[in-house]
Amino acid sequence: MTIGAIPAVQSVAGTGYLPGVQNSQPTDGASFGSALAGAVDNLQALQSTSNTLAVQAVTGNLNDIHAATIASTRAQVSLELVAAVRNKGVDAFNEIMRMQA
Repeated sequence: MTIGAIPAVQSVAGTGYLPGVQNSQPTDGASFGSALAGAVDNLQALQSTSNTLAVQAVTGNLNDIHAATIASTRAQVSLELVAAVRNKGVDAFNEIMRMQA
């Protein structure tokens, strides 16, 4: 007795109920790499702004301490997010390496 394909699953694939199934096209990963590079560039810009405002606060040239606090918090949260994404990527890579062929 042979087991064939399930007709219901094949009919669902073309209806759009499974997102990404009908529009799935192989990519070379360039868009993912550019997204990561953009995130790192954004993080560097946030940290630079935070450092500039911190120096202004220490030297007494800053009129609004709230701007420095907000910039510092944004840089910290962004760094935590980038670190979490990196950790998940490393975990996924390690899990793939543990798979048996």
